Amino acid sequence: MGDIATRLAGIVGAEHVSEGEAANESYTHDESLTVTHRRPSAVVRPGTTGEVAAVVRLAGELGVPVTPRGSGTGLSGAAVATESGILVSFERMDRILEIDLDNHIAVVQPGLTLRELNEALAPHHLVYPVFPGEDSASLGGNVATNAGGMRAVKYGVTRHHVTGLEVVLGTGDVLRTGGKVTKSSTGYDLTQLVIGSEGTLALVTEITLRLYPRPGHLATVLAPYATLEEVTEAIPRIVASGIGPLLVEYIDMISMAGITANAGIDLGIPDELRDRALAYLVIVLEDRRDDRLEEDVAELAELVADLGALDVFVLPPTAGAQLIDAREKAFFAARAAGADDIIDMVVPRASMARYMARVSELAAATGSLVTGCGHAGDGNVHLSVFQPDAGVRHDLIRDVFSSGLALGGAISGEHGIGTEKKGYLAELGDPVALDLLRRIKSAFDPRGILNPGVIFD
Repeated sequence: MGDIATRLAGIVGAEHVSEGEAANESYTHDESLTVTHRRPSAVVRPGTTGEVAAVVRLAGELGVPVTPRGSGTGLSGAAVATESGILVSFERMDRILEIDLDNHIAVVQPGLTLRELNEALAPHHLVYPVFPGEDSASLGGNVATNAGGMRAVKYGVTRHHVTGLEVVLGTGDVLRTGGKVTKSSTGYDLTQLVIGSEGTLALVTEITLRLYPRPGHLATVLAPYATLEEVTEAIPRIVASGIGPLLVEYIDMISMAGITANAGIDLGIPDELRDRALAYLVIVLEDRRDDRLEEDVAELAELVADLGALDVFVLPPTAGAQLIDAREKAFFAARAAGADDIIDMVVPRASMARYMARVSELAAATGSLVTGCGHAGDGNVHLSVFQPDAGVRHDLIRDVFSSGLALGGAISGEHGIGTEKKGYLAELGDPVALDLLRRIKSAFDPRGILNPGVIFD
C-alpha cells in the first residue's frame, strides 16, 4: 500500500493521509457491539468533491475497496473498512454551503454534524428535524443509513427531508440528483435510491435538505402502564387524536431503571406505582404558542388516563429534557450494563404487543434477557440482547427477526444492515429482492469497490 498512500497524498496532500498503524484507533470501528475492529491500509481525508472522485478513480484502477465514514456513530459496522481497503473520512468536508431562507432549504457537506447544523439554524428559527439520538452524527452518515429517531412519528425519517444529492459513483463519475424542488416525476428517483444504501452505491459529497419552523415550546407527558399490551393499544388512539405528538416512546421497566440510573435522574414516581408499572409511555408535544401547548397537554393527559394509564405525569421542563436525553442515550446504558447486541426491528405499530410477547417467549426459552424501548409511534423496537453464548445469541436473534418479519416487519428500522446483520438478511430476506439489489449495485459500482461486504456479500 506504500505506493497507493503516495498517490493518495498526491491527490489530497500528505498531511491528509494516514497509512496503516499511523491511522487513529477510532477509524477501526463504529459503535456496534459486535463488529470486529479492522485497521484500513490507508485513511484519506478529502476536502473537495473532485478529490473524492480522484480517490475513487485510483481505487478502481487498482481494485482497492473504498469505505466512506462520517462520525462513526453507526451501529451496524457499515463504516468499518476492510484491512486491504481505503477509508474515506469526510471530517474535512463539514461546511454549510447555503441556508436558503426563502425555500427553507440547507445545502451541506456530508461531514457536517446534526449539532452544527441545528446550531446554525437556531438564529433563523428553523430546525432540521431528524434526530437519531446522537447529535454528533454526520449528515452523510444519516443519509447512508436513512436515519430516523424518536421524532419520526411526526417528521418521518431522513429520506423525507433530502431533496437532492451530489454523489461520486464507483466509476469516479460525479452525479447530481434532485435539487431544491420538493417534487419531481422525471424518471427514476436516484436520490431515494442512494439514501439508505450504506455507501455501497456512491459516496455522498453534498446534501440538499428540507428545513422546518422551530417551535418554541415543549412538554413531556409520562404515563406508567401495568402491561406493554395496554401501551401498544393506546398508541393508535393517541396518533389518531389529531394532537400531533413530536415523539411517542415506550420504555420497559428494566430499561427505564437502567437509563434513569445511568443518567442519575429521579422522576419522582412513587415506589408503589413503580412496582406496578411494567412499561412506560413517553409523549412529547410541541407548539409555537404556550397556551395552545397547555390545551393539547390537558387533552392528552385526559386521553391517556382514559386509555388505562396507572397515572399521568406532566414532567417539569428540566425533568422532561433529562428523561428524553436519557432515552436518547439508552444504547450507552445498555452497553454499560453488558448487552451483547442491539437490534432495531420494526413492525406495524398495532402488532407491537404481539411481537414483544413472542420476543419474551424466545428469550425465556434460551435463558436470555431481552429488554426494550422504542419508537412506539412507528413500531420501531430497540432490543438489548443479553446472551454471552454467540451461537445461542445468533439463533435467538434470527428467531426474533423471523417473528417480526412474519408480522410484516423489517430487520432494521434505522440502524441499517451493515456487516453485522447481513447474515440474517441473507437467511431471511427475499432472494429476488437481494438479487435485484446486487444488480443495482453493479450499475452504480461496476468494479465492486464501494463498501464490499456491506448489506450482502
